[in-house]
Amino acid sequence: MSEALINGLAGAGGGIIAQLITYPLQTVNTRQQTERDPKKDTKNLGTLERMCQVVKEEGWERLYGGLMPSLVGSAASQGVYYYFYQIFRNKAEAAALKQKKMGIGDGSVGMLSSLLVAALSGCVNVLLTNPIWVVVTRMQTHKKDINRTPPGQGLLVATEPPILSAVEPLPYGTGHVIQEIYDEAGVRGFWKGVLPTLIMVSNPSIQFMLYESMLTKLKKRRAGSKKDGNGVAALEIFLLGALAKLGATVVTYPLLVVKARLQARQDKTGDRRHHYKGTWDAIIKMIRYEGFYGFYKGMGTKIVQSVLAAAVLFMTKEELVKGVHYLLAKDAANAVKPKNL
Repeated sequence: MSEALINGLAGAGGGIIAQLITYPLQTVNTRQQTERDPKKDTKNLGTLERMCQVVKEEGWERLYGGLMPSLVGSAASQGVYYYFYQIFRNKAEAAALKQKKMGIGDGSVGMLSSLLVAALSGCVNVLLTNPIWVVVTRMQTHKKDINRTPPGQGLLVATEPPILSAVEPLPYGTGHVIQEIYDEAGVRGFWKGVLPTLIMVSNPSIQFMLYESMLTKLKKRRAGSKKDGNGVAALEIFLLGALAKLGATVVTYPLLVVKARLQARQDKTGDRRHHYKGTWDAIIKMIRYEGFYGFYKGMGTKIVQSVLAAAVLFMTKEELVKGVHYLLAKDAANAVKPKNL
């Protein structure tokens, strides 16, 4: 089994576990990011208050709206990312060793090369998995609404107050969302928000650059220790992942808000100030009507969610890689043992 495949599968497993643990926070954060009505008194609510509000008004299940496509998206995204990251990383390491033979450098991959490797991996990941995240965003921001009709049938205008107890909300599953997106913009609709998302590859790029740098320094420090050699504990991986994600999130959060706004369902019959034609239109309207505060809505929730998710992901991924290597080494050792006649 190749190192790239091992890292890809481990990344997919780590992504699934991280999503399961942090998904309610992600749902609340997406709603905070896409809230556009200044009249609604929700901007001052904290994360737990927003979570309780969703449970009270819509039920526990809404905190997990879009969970299944999100799990698929996480597995696909992390798997694709780590697979191509390892491939590009191997090429960068080979190039560094080649330069060392020529008397250039010490044979290690520098920070700039690490950043480029992470950026290329992120671009491939975004282009392949963006449709999944458009569907997830729609399902996370969907609120129970008895006046919503299935895709393709337009919007109903309520002439009388609806009787909530007599009408069940129409289903809003993955199939309905896919059809809705296609009806709105065709195939192109599944790549809404791809521009800010491509720019957002700087987030995992910064994250992995920080992570790899801190991990390398820690291993070098451990190499001089007589106790553990260059071994790194799971808790240390957890903390390194959290610190790396914290730094990346603070820098790139405004792009995340713009992406969520573009991918969320837009009511074209409503306030045109909140209908975005594209990335630049969204940025201009947000600055004009909401101020720079709009770019940082829900940032506290995102920091908690993303830092926790990244820490769990890194820790799980590294442990899975270690486990696979251990099993492969064990199988190899058993294969070379002489058989008793």
